[in-house]
Amino acid sequence: MQLEIRGLEKLSFRERQVVALKESGTKNDLVARRLGLSPATVATLYNRAKQKGYQVVLVIEGDPLSVYTESDDEGSNDDLDMS
Repeated sequence: MQLEIRGLEKLSFRERQVVALKESGTKNDLVARRLGLSPATVATLYNRAKQKGYQVVLVIEGDPLSVYTESDDEGSNDDLDMS
């Protein structure tokens, strides 16, 4: 599984660091300790990054969620909502 963050070019270096840690589930206090910042600064950077806009995409290889079966028609996407 891989986490991809799109729109990082809009963010400062510190905002990128905070977003990467926060979006992978790290709490503010731990982010602050890792980066040598206060929890308030982490919150400010995270909120600023959200305002600038970025998108988190989870890339999953294979079928670890077991949502596809061998009986699925490989050529048909009729059941998929592509909107």
